[in-house]
Amino acid sequence: MHDHIAHVFHQEAGRVVAALYASMRDFELVEDALQDAFVLALERWPRDGAPRNEGAWIMTAARHKAIDRLRRESVLNRKKADLKTRLEREQEEANVDADEIPDERLKLIFTCCHPALAKEAQVALTLQVLGGLTTSEIARTFLVTPTTMAQRLVRAKRKIRDAGIPYRVPPAGAIAERLDAVLSVLYLIFNAGYTALLGDNLIRHDLCAEAIRLARVLTLLLAKEPSLPEDAETLGLLALMLLHDSRRKARVTPDGALVPLEEQDRTRWDHQQIAEGLAILERALAMKAPGPFQIQAAISALHSRASSPAETDWTQIAVLYAMLSQVMPSPIVELNRAVAIAMAESLECGLSLLSRLEEADALSGYHLFHAARADLLRRSGKFDEACIAYTRALELCQNNAERAFFQRRLTEIGQQAR
Repeated sequence: MHDHIAHVFHQEAGRVVAALYASMRDFELVEDALQDAFVLALERWPRDGAPRNEGAWIMTAARHKAIDRLRRESVLNRKKADLKTRLEREQEEANVDADEIPDERLKLIFTCCHPALAKEAQVALTLQVLGGLTTSEIARTFLVTPTTMAQRLVRAKRKIRDAGIPYRVPPAGAIAERLDAVLSVLYLIFNAGYTALLGDNLIRHDLCAEAIRLARVLTLLLAKEPSLPEDAETLGLLALMLLHDSRRKARVTPDGALVPLEEQDRTRWDHQQIAEGLAILERALAMKAPGPFQIQAAISALHSRASSPAETDWTQIAVLYAMLSQVMPSPIVELNRAVAIAMAESLECGLSLLSRLEEADALSGYHLFHAARADLLRRSGKFDEACIAYTRALELCQNNAERAFFQRRLTEIGQQAR
C-alpha cells in the first residue's frame, strides 16, 4: 500500500500543485500541504483502504492541510487572512471531482519560466513543481550537488512570491521570449521519464505522458493565437517525444529489464504514434526554420523508419549529429555523434572521438559515457577494457534497470573472454 500511495502521489502531484497554487500563490505553502496530505494518506489508506477517487482525495486533503497551516501561524497578515477565507469558501462550494479540477499546469509552466528567473532556475523549478522530480534527481540532471540545487530552488520560489510574478499564460507578445525555456522544460520532463535517473523502473510513463500532453496543449495555444505564427521548434519537440515514446513497450521486458535499441522487437513499436510523429515533423520542416528539436526528431525518425537494425542509416544520423553540434554544442551531443560515426564508419573512429571527450573530462561523471565506450570496446573485442568501462558505468548509475543491464553485459563479457 505504501508503494501504491507513493505512485499515486507521483502521478497527481503536478496537477494538485498547479491547482492549489492558482489560489495560494505560495510554492512553499503548497508543497508543505501536499507533504502533509501524503503523510495523512500513509496513516489512513492502509487502515481504511484507498479512496475511490484518489486524485480528489489528495486535492481535498492538501487544501485542508493548507488551511490548517495558515490557522496555526501565530500572526496572520491581511493577505493570508483573505487567502484563508477564500480557500475555505472554495472548499465549501466545491464538489471536488478529479475530472473537474481546472487544469492549471500550463499557466504554472509559464509562471516558472518567467524571464526574471535564470533559465536554469526556470527549468529546475518546473521539473520539481510540475514534473514531480526530487531535488536529487534534478541535481543529477544539472550535474550539481543536491544542496546546491536545493538552494537554487528556494531562491527561485521566493523570487516568484516576492516579485509578484503573475500566474497566467502571458499575452501573445510575451510568449515568444519564454518559449525556449518552456520547450526546454518539457524536453527535460520527458527525458526524466524516458530514462528515470533513480529507482527500479527504466521508464516513468507518467512524466512522458505529461510532457507530451503539455506539448500538445502548447501547440494548440500557439495555433489559436492569430498574432503568433505556428512554431517549428514546438512541433519538432512534439514529434521528437512521440517518436521516442513510440518504442516504450519494446524498451523493457515484461519483468522490467532494459532492452537496447538494436535488440528491440520493432513490431511492438507504436506505429500509429510513429506515423503521427513523422507527419508533425514534416509540418515543422516545411517551415524552413530548423532548430535542435527538429534535428533530434529527424534522427529519431531515421531509427523509426528502419525495419531492422541493419537498415539504420547511420551515415545520415552522423551528419545530423554534426548539424546538431553546430546549433546546440554540448559534450553529450559529441558523445552521440561519436557513437553514430562508430556505427557508420568504424569502431576505431568512434573510440578515438570518445578518447578526446575523455581527455576533456567533461563527462567523467556521466554513466552513459562509460556505457557507450564500454559497448564500442565490447564490439571491438577489447573485453578487459570494456569490463573496466562497464564497471565504471555501474558505479555511477542509480537506476536499477540500467544497473542490471550493465551487470548482464559484464557477465557476458566474462564468458566471452574465457
